[in-house]
Amino acid sequence: MSDLNPSGLSDNAAGGIAYITIVPAIVFLIVEPFKRSSYVRFHAWQSIFFFVAWAVVHILVEVVQNLVPTVVFLTLTLWQFVDLVFFVVWLIVFINAFNGKRIKLPIIGGLAEQQANR
Repeated sequence: MSDLNPSGLSDNAAGGIAYITIVPAIVFLIVEPFKRSSYVRFHAWQSIFFFVAWAVVHILVEVVQNLVPTVVFLTLTLWQFVDLVFFVVWLIVFINAFNGKRIKLPIIGGLAEQQANR
């Protein structure tokens, strides 16, 4: 998987870069030769689903905060904890993608695998 393709970027590097933001993930799903690599597609899709999940959790915490303003301290603490957990998970999949490993996250990993194998 670490062989360089004509772009000069290995599949491992592309898989890792897909986690930097949602933009490279989308680009890798569109651009040759990356869109042909199931490894790159898996990481691109998992990255997209991961960032969407992160945004949804943020929205849910904000809704709770707005519904029950007296628990602002708890929701801010919860928000920080959730961000820390998401960051650690992101770091794990990011590093493993560069090392040629597929860490399949619960739920979104299965969705990413289905999309990558289409």
